[in-house]
Amino acid sequence: MSDRIVILGALSAIAEATARRFAASGAALVLVARDEARLKELAADLMVRGATCAHIALCDLAAEPDPEGRMRTWSDLLGGVSVALIAYGVLGDQAASEKDLALTQQQIAVNFTSAALWAQAAANLLERQRGGTLLVIGSVAGDRGRASNYVYGAAKAGLATLTQGIAHRLARSGARAVTIKPGFVDTPMTAGLAKGGPLWATPAQVADVIVRAAEKGGPVAYAPWFWRYILLIIRAVPAFLFHKTKL
Repeated sequence: MSDRIVILGALSAIAEATARRFAASGAALVLVARDEARLKELAADLMVRGATCAHIALCDLAAEPDPEGRMRTWSDLLGGVSVALIAYGVLGDQAASEKDLALTQQQIAVNFTSAALWAQAAANLLERQRGGTLLVIGSVAGDRGRASNYVYGAAKAGLATLTQGIAHRLARSGARAVTIKPGFVDTPMTAGLAKGGPLWATPAQVADVIVRAAEKGGPVAYAPWFWRYILLIIRAVPAFLFHKTKL
């Protein structure tokens, strides 16, 4: 099990579930988010679960001017980084984004632009170390543009392509990069969606995929696994048929 973990967006439901898995193996963690009170609660919980240490770092990830400097600081704190997990994002409102381009810009800025900068900063660190894993939470929404969420999907598609390119780059150094592509996950982020049925996963189920990806596999891991085959079918549907659907 990887033992020195930096989690960006540590207060998302998936990130918290993943942190608990790492803590149970005795990992040392840096938890990065904006809410100090909630970070302290999470850190205390992780220590009870077996973490060696759980540092907190307040940071607005979408507005941080120096991702590389912050990554170096956190690496120094841990004595190196085994895993850097980028786990933040916003789902946004597709219909509102179509009417207000500022909302489109905000979604892309958070879900792609800022995440891409953190991914590059983490990749540079891991390349210098000649080891470690960059894990980036994407989405199955990025596999094919759909009317219901194409702004979010486009940002996640760009992030997945960037992470795959980083994986190709890092392969020469011994470090790795993996895009995690969850499907429907029951989290506060999806609170406005109707839930239930076999396609919905829990944060803990996605965390299982993330922890496995930290050790092996890649450069893409679907969470749960069956989304790989669902999306294979969806991508294969001809446009003239696909455009008749309401997805």
